[in-house]
Amino acid sequence: MASSLTTVVQNARKLHTATGLGDNGNGWAPETGKMGKALEHVKFILPNAPVQPVTINSGMEMPSWYDIYALGDTEDILKDRVDEEGVLSSVVSVNRLIRNEIDAGIHSNRIVVGGFSQGAAIGITVGISSEYPLEKTLTMATDANKNTPIFMGHGIYDQVVPFRLGKLSHDLIKSKGYPITFKTYNIQHSSYPEETEDVIKFLQQVIPENF
Repeated sequence: MASSLTTVVQNARKLHTATGLGDNGNGWAPETGKMGKALEHVKFILPNAPVQPVTINSGMEMPSWYDIYALGDTEDILKDRVDEEGVLSSVVSVNRLIRNEIDAGIHSNRIVVGGFSQGAAIGITVGISSEYPLEKTLTMATDANKNTPIFMGHGIYDQVVPFRLGKLSHDLIKSKGYPITFKTYNIQHSSYPEETEDVIKFLQQVIPENF
């Protein structure tokens, strides 16, 4: 059953006309704080993942958007070993946040959904499956979002989410006809200043202050 998410909110420096979603509030607030200097019209809402058992960590409870049964770089990880129930539950929870913003007066096509690692997987799933016609997605298709631009960034030395899985995900999304940008970086499983700049440029293009 989907739960209500706690959030960290970074208000826009100006009247906000767009909303961004991240995956972990406290961990990513400093990063979105930097981004906010270049995106003064954007309000960032950073939801905290629910705490739940994670199989690959011996069932230890920790913040997680869905369970992880195994790690690897084979196609069966994408196709057959996914916690679909957990993913869909998180999608429902994020859609509630989107609904809250729409009810507050933000048009759905001024909302961007994004995240890192698990959060990226949820962000992309929400972006291409939401009942609301979202403008863009940062990293179950519906026609409402068939033209939603997607940005994916991946470290070529990532040992947590192997680069091959990122490329397979990109190829699958592209094969479904979605406009997707895929950029690579010489990093492991982490963020990178060059990537942050690319995200800022992407957001400036897709949700400009003046529209």
